[in-house]
Amino acid sequence: MSKLANKESAAKVLFAFAAAVSILAVALICIFLAVNGLPAMIEIGIPEFLFGTTWKPGSDLYGIFPMIVGSIYVTAGAIIVGVPAGILTALFLSRFASRRIASVVRPGVELLAGIPSVVYGFFGLMIIVPFIRSTMPGRGLSLLAAALILGIMILPTIITVSKNALDAVPKSYYEGALALGATHERAVFSVLVPAAFSGIMAAVVLGVGRAIGETMAVVMVAGNQPVIPDSLFEGVRTMTANIVLEMGYAADLHRGALIATGVVLFVFILLISALFNAIKRRGELR
Repeated sequence: MSKLANKESAAKVLFAFAAAVSILAVALICIFLAVNGLPAMIEIGIPEFLFGTTWKPGSDLYGIFPMIVGSIYVTAGAIIVGVPAGILTALFLSRFASRRIASVVRPGVELLAGIPSVVYGFFGLMIIVPFIRSTMPGRGLSLLAAALILGIMILPTIITVSKNALDAVPKSYYEGALALGATHERAVFSVLVPAAFSGIMAAVVLGVGRAIGETMAVVMVAGNQPVIPDSLFEGVRTMTANIVLEMGYAADLHRGALIATGVVLFVFILLISALFNAIKRRGELR
């Protein structure tokens, strides 16, 4: 009994240490961003920094509003492309696909998750961008290309987490719906999906977090123009792309402005997580 108690105590200490390390890492990131980013934001002026439409470091103009809008547009486009497709694919794999079909599709989803971002970007640059250039207005390097490639990139996360949530719903829910006369499709969409709503929303949050934080693929296909786009076919620059494109040679106030951009991005991710958590709680209360 003492050995079992010692093992349980050791496990508790190990888990507590892992949790403390995670919390410490987040705290250090927050401190770094605050110490290095907030002074630059204050020096520039918070309204000028957040709502200024001109980004010209050589002229000491640091307005990131075009990058904020670009990040929102690209993320919204990725949600439109990736979330419905990911959830429907998870439903198909969990409740509709035969074992033979699932054994083919599931490894493909896992393979998508393991592909590096730069490979996605190269695919977008070689396939998606030329297609847009030849069939639609613009040069191809555009908001639309970035949204499409990000929508593909978030599919593995949404599919995997949503499928796990659907598989975790007790079989009695489905069997009870059938016993009451529901068809297979109605039992899935009216009973299983609401029961797995919390897990599906967690999948969406993770997917959106990856979309808004993605850099390399977006840099390769978005056009990287620090202006507010008027259409889907114009170039756009996101906050992450702005940081990675200029951090290598930035100094002084320019560097501080880029770190301040990271602060804004961090706040955006927190707000998105809070919004989806509120939606998830509201769905659970229903």
